[in-house]
Amino acid sequence: MNTFDVAIVGGGIAGLTSAVYLAQAGKSVLVLEKASQLGGRAQTISKNGALFNLGGHALYRGGAAEKILTELEVEISGAVPDTTGYAIWNGELFKLPGSLGAMVKSKLLTWSSKTELVRVMLKLQRIDATSIPHMSLREWAEKEIKNPMVRNVVYALCRTSTYGIDYDQQLASAVIRQVKLGLKGVLYVNNGWQSIVENLRSKALSAGVMILTNKMVSSIEYGTRHQLFCADGETIEVSNVILTTGPEQSMKLMKHSEGTLLHKWSQQARPVYAACLDVALKKLPRSRHHFAIGIDQHILFSNHSRACSLSQNGEIVIQMIKYLGTKKEESSNNHKQELESILDLMQPGWRKELVSQQFLPKMIVVQDMINVQDKQYFGPCVPEIPGLYIAGDGAGHGEMLVDAAFASAKRAAKAIIQNEGLNRLRREA
Repeated sequence: MNTFDVAIVGGGIAGLTSAVYLAQAGKSVLVLEKASQLGGRAQTISKNGALFNLGGHALYRGGAAEKILTELEVEISGAVPDTTGYAIWNGELFKLPGSLGAMVKSKLLTWSSKTELVRVMLKLQRIDATSIPHMSLREWAEKEIKNPMVRNVVYALCRTSTYGIDYDQQLASAVIRQVKLGLKGVLYVNNGWQSIVENLRSKALSAGVMILTNKMVSSIEYGTRHQLFCADGETIEVSNVILTTGPEQSMKLMKHSEGTLLHKWSQQARPVYAACLDVALKKLPRSRHHFAIGIDQHILFSNHSRACSLSQNGEIVIQMIKYLGTKKEESSNNHKQELESILDLMQPGWRKELVSQQFLPKMIVVQDMINVQDKQYFGPCVPEIPGLYIAGDGAGHGEMLVDAAFASAKRAAKAIIQNEGLNRLRREA
């Protein structure tokens, strides 16, 4: 095998993004993906002509993902969905107060609570999230919002933006920063997130990156040159390794990593989970029911086809999420039944129009959440192991969701480029 400057373990968004940055800087890069297809949790599955992401996905406008894709000249297409819709409370649908006009007409809130919600929403738009003291989301909400129903509405907005439901554990400033991004609108991507993966792959290949699928790394031994032991018996030696495999798996892959930053990362990390149900329908039984957010249930209903193309044959693709937070012990049957009950509420008779469906009972949304008790951010370097770097949605430095994957990937690539430059200068001195 050829000699490479960098080996990247994992061919998802973080791995491919790092690969592009490194290759464009003149580094020789090898990407090793254990699956037969690139993308990781950004894959898109085709079923009977419908395109299903692995859970509900959206790009936050103005976030790290959008900025980095623009910087790398990776083109994506899609549209910002209209969020006019419904709130679900006590098993009933109420007009979602997403505008002043809808606010006045909505029966979800009393007049005094509507007034307070307007005040809170204006504050969310104007507030500098970095000015919020170190406290949990619940502490912030109970301090800032008097009306319990308004608080419930704001919690619903927060979990939709972050996928988190652990209000006593979530860091308020980080959540509010993400909510502010969400208020700018999100982008639903045409042809699913696999289109982002394929565009990154093409950009990487054109820059000279070698990508191997069905190539599992079993373990890594670190030294002056790191040795990657593959399941097929091959051993690869490189000076730099980027792990995009998440805290737990990275710890397992790297031999003798106890007491290192990898160990601390795996101990601190709290993965976030969701149950996801996607359905493709020939038509909507209720043509105006496109979006709903649960107020007393951790549920989101969204017709993604209203803003992007997710079908080869004209089907309508609806994506539903039940937010599970950091716990995943509940029965998956209960999750599916609850999601189907929301479908019954929003689109009665949907089963007669069903073309295909996909149920993911316990999907990992991100490998780590920003916790009020967190002691530090991790990466891109692992100080105890020169030449080892980490990236992925669990290695964010304040970013969330896919923004963390993109931002950490760029940090890891830039750190390698900088460190290689310093090492060259030392050799020449």
